Amino acid sequence: MSSHDHEQAGGAPPATETFVPRPASAEAPPAWRELLGRDHLGAAIVLAGGVLAGAINIYLAASLLPTAVAELGGAGFYAWNMTVYLVAMVIATMLTGRFLSRWGNAGAYLIGFGTFTAGSLACALSPAMAVLLVSRGVQGLGAGLLSGLGFAVIRSALPPRLWTRGTALMSAMYGVGNFAGPALGGLFAQFGSWRLAFAAMAVIGAGCGVLVPRVLPRIEHRERAGARVPIPVGSLLLLTAAAGAVSVAGVLPGTLAKVAGIAAAVLLMAGFVAHERRSGLRVFPRTTYRRGSSLKWIYLTLGLLACGVAAESFLPLFGQRLAGLPPLAAGFFAAAISLGWSVTQIGSSSVTAEHAVRRLRVLGPVLLAAGLLVQGLLQRADTPGWLVLVWVPVLFTAGAGIGLAYPHLSVAAMSSTRDPEEGGQAAAAIATVTSLSIAFGTAVAGLLVNLGGASMLDAARYALFGLALICAAGAWTARAATGAQAPTT
Repeated sequence: MSSHDHEQAGGAPPATETFVPRPASAEAPPAWRELLGRDHLGAAIVLAGGVLAGAINIYLAASLLPTAVAELGGAGFYAWNMTVYLVAMVIATMLTGRFLSRWGNAGAYLIGFGTFTAGSLACALSPAMAVLLVSRGVQGLGAGLLSGLGFAVIRSALPPRLWTRGTALMSAMYGVGNFAGPALGGLFAQFGSWRLAFAAMAVIGAGCGVLVPRVLPRIEHRERAGARVPIPVGSLLLLTAAAGAVSVAGVLPGTLAKVAGIAAAVLLMAGFVAHERRSGLRVFPRTTYRRGSSLKWIYLTLGLLACGVAAESFLPLFGQRLAGLPPLAAGFFAAAISLGWSVTQIGSSSVTAEHAVRRLRVLGPVLLAAGLLVQGLLQRADTPGWLVLVWVPVLFTAGAGIGLAYPHLSVAAMSSTRDPEEGGQAAAAIATVTSLSIAFGTAVAGLLVNLGGASMLDAARYALFGLALICAAGAWTARAATGAQAPTT
């Protein structure tokens, strides 16, 4: 690839980074204590803390909003808090490479934590719902940048032998965040202190920001040499519009309106792909669009796995309406998916044999789809207590499917090209794919719930069976990724 092509990659990390391919042997993986030991603990806290902060806040507001609405009013904007936050996250993840190129590792992280902290403080001090919405957008920009940076900076912050452990730790933060968000939000809301929840997020953001200059390696950015990295404006606008259409579809009333929103999102995504294939400025590395490349299949598999997490948005509703669970208990039952995701990744990241890794990539979507399918079959109009208890291991198993495959798919994306700049761009795109897929899955699940009409039992089955079918396609894309050509550039 020429130096001009490097500059046209749309914002990848600095060229001073040296690419070392991930070993494809069955060599014993490094112990967790090496990642969390003295040499790398600070970097691990910053990388994982940034992803965790963003993940917690996806669902934190959902538990706080009833209390906030009672104080601020603006009930009509209730659902837009999630929409604004997710769209802002997607936008920021797409700009990760630009910030790395302009400010370097430490500078980009300081901007990310600073923006997140400022947005969280603004949320805590909001005098009206309109201000809270804008503040959630600022918070989402910071969270999205931090999520993208986590996967992009790992290439320079950690040695290659720790990439699988590092990506397992960070991707587990999505699961931990999805579990902790509703729980923390419910706890603060229980005492009527919704503002304190956002203030606590600001403290966490500021605390992680203080660590940044001390623990992250300083990588020089290219703009000091006069090579200004352009922003892929066309791709950015199309993907942002698609994310917006998906998120808006999730809050529109009526089945037809939701179908129209999702259809618009699909068309915009098709336009995005067509534009990226022709353009010299891209959000995704050009390897993604090369004939025979595995990277597009890796991203599709990651996206299909992330769609399964959307079930958590509706499982509390099913638990309350079908099993009579109180809100807090229903939230914890729903979070079993995220718990399974987080716990399983700890063990999954120990697998290094290439044939075993390939099997886990395929097994993950199968296990996720099977768990959602069984959960749908277990739904009853008046669910007895003993059956409710069965939900937990079933949902945990579904989440375990994500945990088995996600860290290995993430490392496969990071290792999909020998070019260091495209490798960093490929890593940053993991967060973009994850955020967009969660939003897309939530919109589709909302459409399926609407198809159930007045019957909550039908709504639950449609949503769970539909998401199971979508996630099952991940087994096919994972096999396609295995059969595709290895990177040559």
